[in-house]
Amino acid sequence: MKKKRVLILCTGNSCRSHMGEGILKAAASDLFEVHSAGSNPAGYVHPMAIKALGEIGIDISDHQSKHMNDFLDKDIHTVITVCGNADQACPTFPGQVKRYHWGFFDPAKADGTDDEIMDCFREIRDQIKLVFEAYAEGYRAALTDEI
Repeated sequence: MKKKRVLILCTGNSCRSHMGEGILKAAASDLFEVHSAGSNPAGYVHPMAIKALGEIGIDISDHQSKHMNDFLDKDIHTVITVCGNADQACPTFPGQVKRYHWGFFDPAKADGTDDEIMDCFREIRDQIKLVFEAYAEGYRAALTDEI
């Protein structure tokens, strides 16, 4: 079975989309080829996003911030937006079959001490993990039902 290409979009492609990419790859790399990008890429992956995923055994330290237009010719099957701005800016990808919007608070906008901000990254990571793992399980179950 050819893996479906999934693109996870966020405005800056520095936090939420990378956390989603890492988590979905960990949960379903056998089903999906997963990428992330942004409508206005920040040019870096937030160190606290890297740390938050590292705490659950997922390494995204080699991820890079990319523009969503880099994927217009990549036969994207599913686009998942994780912030409102990306949902509004998201183009229609050629051949795209599915599109989902699951919005999450931007932990890079959290206020407080470094510990409080890191706690926010962990909270968003856990929310993303819950949603993306459920998506992977649902997709896997649907494939099993087809057989």
